Amino acid sequence: MNKKYQEILLDAYFRENSLVQHQLNSFNQFVEQGMQKVVDEVKSIYSDIIPEGVGSLEIKFGKVWMERPVVREADGVRRRITPMEARLRDLTYEAPVMLEMWVCKDGVDEEKQVINIGNVPVMVKSKYCVLHGKSREELIELGEDPDDPGGYFIINGTERVLVSVEDLAPNKLFVEKGSSQYPWVAKVFSDDGQYKIPHTIEKARDGTIYVSFTRINRVPFVVLMKALGMKSEQEIMEAVSPDKDMEADMYINFYQTAEIENWEQAFDYIGKKMGITQELLRKKRAIDTVDNFFLPHIGHDERSRLEKAYTLAKYIKKLLMVSYGKLGPDDKDHYSNKRLQLAGDLMESAFRFAFRMLVGDIKYNFERFIKRGKAPSLLRATRAKLLTSRIRSMLATGEWVGGRHGVSQHLDRQNMFATISHLRRVVSPLKMSREAFEARDLHPTHWGRLCAVETPEGPPIGLRKNLAIMAEAAPRPDVPDEKLVKVLKEMGVRVIK
Repeated sequence: MNKKYQEILLDAYFRENSLVQHQLNSFNQFVEQGMQKVVDEVKSIYSDIIPEGVGSLEIKFGKVWMERPVVREADGVRRRITPMEARLRDLTYEAPVMLEMWVCKDGVDEEKQVINIGNVPVMVKSKYCVLHGKSREELIELGEDPDDPGGYFIINGTERVLVSVEDLAPNKLFVEKGSSQYPWVAKVFSDDGQYKIPHTIEKARDGTIYVSFTRINRVPFVVLMKALGMKSEQEIMEAVSPDKDMEADMYINFYQTAEIENWEQAFDYIGKKMGITQELLRKKRAIDTVDNFFLPHIGHDERSRLEKAYTLAKYIKKLLMVSYGKLGPDDKDHYSNKRLQLAGDLMESAFRFAFRMLVGDIKYNFERFIKRGKAPSLLRATRAKLLTSRIRSMLATGEWVGGRHGVSQHLDRQNMFATISHLRRVVSPLKMSREAFEARDLHPTHWGRLCAVETPEGPPIGLRKNLAIMAEAAPRPDVPDEKLVKVLKEMGVRVIK
């Protein structure tokens, strides 16, 4: 292509696309969908202390939304604030989050109330920023740099950036070589937003296959299949694979668990593996653990068990095929096996953590009013400062959910190139003290996605990377399950009854 046309195309591309558009889109999605998703996960609070004459008492949550950034002055007046004012006055550029709440007594809903549950920092230049959609002249009039890309937060007057985190794709099975005792190991991180639970499936040298997750360590997979609703060895065999090459390993697993005949015995066995000695409590705890913590991305109730069984069968089939050499082990460094957690995803995890703390505090305060004989008030029970201070602290210190450090960093303003580089940075959660040579190496699938040159020397080499100059990172797609199921049915996928 002619060099002149290349320059025209590149100029047109960067005029229409911001270099930090991935962060802006991700934050917008968090506000528009992520906050509501977190609220819907909780849905309501049941009060354990109930006033006299009332059968049941419940606090329900409805729609949640964010308003425009404001500042509260010393005299109590609330007014709009701009990013520049927040910088100059050492303030936090944040906006109030409003939530519909109401009390339900004996199944009858009272009037809805709109309550401020706290303030959440706003990303500069996002949809909810006062600078969004402003022309160069208007930005200059507001005291802003018209060429500033945005994509960062202002916390106590300091510009902070949420660095994208590169992690293995959740809910995807990876098979790799193991130890001498367990030559082949399959791992999957089941993530439904609330929980991220590592699952391990190991094949021993004698062909026995074990499954481990949460407090359950190395339970035979046949026991778990029977607990999930598979009634016979024939049904398990058909679910895994009718391939005759796999019969030998399958018969070994059936032989070692022959005494387990039904789902009740299976859950009792799992309870014993958990170390629960009380017979009455054992089965109940095992059922709760399997329903809630085994492949939580599929579901959390009894109706999801059969689907979990078929999913586990699919995992076992892949593990066996790799062990027989019919498939190769997975390449964890292939970029199709990686996912980026952008600013919106990180803010969603922070909001979930803070909101659940707030929910517990609302429940405590509401019950305290009832215990003292006072009329319970949702407005008085909601301490907005709790959510505000928690999220603000996480952004100010970089100490994030899950014990991660350095997620939020002070924005590099040495020059424009350093600023853009920092806003497009990608970090790996691997510790810098680890050798992990393969994880640090340049992989062919990085081409067009990550810059092949820009990485620091020393301990963080290959773990701290940057997006390629024209790489675009789309925020997590939010497609309704019903739409996906409809498309899959049209493609001929059979529904498990």
